[in-house]
Amino acid sequence: MLSLHDAIRPTTFLRSSKLCDYLGLDLTIATETFQHTGSFKFRAAYNLALNVPNDAILTASSGNFGQALAYACKLLGKECTVVMPVTSAQVKINAVRGYGATVDLVDTKVVGRNERVAQLAETMPDAYLASAYDDQHVIDGNSTLGDELSQKDFDVILVPVGGGGLISGTITGLCRNGNTAKVYGAEPLLGNDAARSLKAGKIIANETEPMTIADGARTISLGNLNWPIIQNGVADIIEVSDENIAEAVRLYFSLANLKSEPTGALTLGAILSRPEMFTAKKVCLIVSGGNVDARIYREILNSVS
Repeated sequence: MLSLHDAIRPTTFLRSSKLCDYLGLDLTIATETFQHTGSFKFRAAYNLALNVPNDAILTASSGNFGQALAYACKLLGKECTVVMPVTSAQVKINAVRGYGATVDLVDTKVVGRNERVAQLAETMPDAYLASAYDDQHVIDGNSTLGDELSQKDFDVILVPVGGGGLISGTITGLCRNGNTAKVYGAEPLLGNDAARSLKAGKIIANETEPMTIADGARTISLGNLNWPIIQNGVADIIEVSDENIAEAVRLYFSLANLKSEPTGALTLGAILSRPEMFTAKKVCLIVSGGNVDARIYREILNSVS
């Protein structure tokens, strides 16, 4: 049985002179696309599966946490059930099943994913109910990325925001290593609950699951455990239009030779939204994952902003 640090892959740091020249900024990409299962979620999922005593784990996920947890459970000999919206990318649904987990597809317009988890939990009393972001095991797992980033001398680190598990973990890792880089969140404008929460000083939820192109950020609200870390640790949260998310995906492909899923491209989308904020700064852009459906990826690359 591998420890968390032995199981994860270190993040990959990339610099693209083409991208830097195009935007006139000093940018470094920290990409988790080469992490196990193609996203940062393996850090959280493996840490959770390793540390809970239950032999079965039940969760809800639009895809990346689901497949990461499925793979972690496969490695550790545990059962895994994942509730997924029918709108999830097919590549993610197939991956969860491919790792041996059970997939329960739901129409979130009819029943919420968390409501469905509660229904299934009644038939699975011994299963651990795992949140993709609002769980201390998740924050602790993601903090390993903050540990890695803390060894660099970035002025600014931009982090995608959905439920807040990645950004809270990143902040945790940076703080315990004494790193003082400013952390900014990048969130879809169509699902801007985190930005609104930061302004209000309390958690503000989206009324419905936001149908942004960034499917990994289609969350209703930030997690309760994540909120105080985010509130105290972020400089700001930048709202990114779907148009800028798509343009960021295209720029990664054309200028950095990198395949990013839309959620992973949120941080570059934030740069496109507010470039003046990052002039003369050493900026790190976290790309959270690369699991994008081939059809959707083709459509984004062929579209014109």
